[in-house]
Amino acid sequence: MNYEIEIGLKAKKVCTKLPKETALRLMKKLRQLKENPFRYLEHFEGGGYKFRVGDYRALIDVDFTRKVLVLRVLDKRGRIYKR
Repeated sequence: MNYEIEIGLKAKKVCTKLPKETALRLMKKLRQLKENPFRYLEHFEGGGYKFRVGDYRALIDVDFTRKVLVLRVLDKRGRIYKR
């Protein structure tokens, strides 16, 4: 059940500014998501999903037909839900 992962522009921008330790944890989590995404994802408003990496939260859209996870937004917990 391998899924592909696409990272949106907003998430890429934040990824480049992450502390090294957090970036490594994020990459590990994304590898886990590729193999079994619904073990780690929680349902979020609308049709989206979310997951956490330390103090950061990520919002993801899932394209079931193409088997693609799209990482839309990545930010600190206090800021992400205000968007």
